[in-house]
Amino acid sequence: MDLATFLIQCLNALQYGLLLFLVASGLTLIFGIMGVINLAHGSFYMIGAYMAYALAPIVERTFGGGFFATLVCGLVLSVLLGYLLEWVFFSYLYEREHLQQVLMTYGLILVFEELRSLTVGDDVHGVQPPELLAGTLPLGELMTYPVYRLFISAVCLLLALGMYLVFTRTRLGMMIRAGSSNREMVQSLGIDIQFLYRVVFAAGVAIAVLAGMVAAPVSSVYPGMGNSVLIICFVVVVIGGIGSIRGALLASLLIGVVDTFGKVVFPQAAGVLVYVLMALILLWKPSGLFKAG
Repeated sequence: MDLATFLIQCLNALQYGLLLFLVASGLTLIFGIMGVINLAHGSFYMIGAYMAYALAPIVERTFGGGFFATLVCGLVLSVLLGYLLEWVFFSYLYEREHLQQVLMTYGLILVFEELRSLTVGDDVHGVQPPELLAGTLPLGELMTYPVYRLFISAVCLLLALGMYLVFTRTRLGMMIRAGSSNREMVQSLGIDIQFLYRVVFAAGVAIAVLAGMVAAPVSSVYPGMGNSVLIICFVVVVIGGIGSIRGALLASLLIGVVDTFGKVVFPQAAGVLVYVLMALILLWKPSGLFKAG
């Protein structure tokens, strides 16, 4: 492997890991802070990808905007969707057993898949990246790297920094962390924990939708695309530590490196290496790399 190829694989690992963090961070917020096992989280990623495909012509006709205007519209709709879902469904699950949570969120997967089939169809679709980011950067004499993939990495890094600042430097972050530790105590202090949980859930949904929208030009849009990403996101949550944002970031980057270079160096065992990594880390630290926070 020459230097240019190694550099490209490093960039691919970084981009995949950071994109995985976008999805997994929303899951660890909902799972770690609210205590709900949300199997439908991968469906939010799929919804984001289909939003990038279906909203683009509508936004262009209505507002004259392009890809970035579609991102903004998709984020607004995803926040409303998350708030509505928490109010109608998830607010009744906090005191229920995990089996009931699994059954209801699995039912939501079926509902979302059927709605997707009825509204958009079952074909595979492509989404074009914006013209501003459609070029490539030269790496060596023969190889190039897409600018759009670098854009994905930049978006993920900015969001990771924003989440860190919110959780560690703001009053909202303090209330969220307190609510995840002792819900009754936070309520006794006069904080509306129901509204706080709706904000957290809406944020988790919006992050997953954003991940799907920015990934659509790279991975294409196809039925069931949220199912595979859901499994790997639970691996990220387990490795990083339930409820830990920095743990989700580190775990995502580790999985990105192992998966990307595993496909190059050990292609026959590439599908197993991520789970071997999880097993080794859990043998070392059974509760994950970091505690919640």
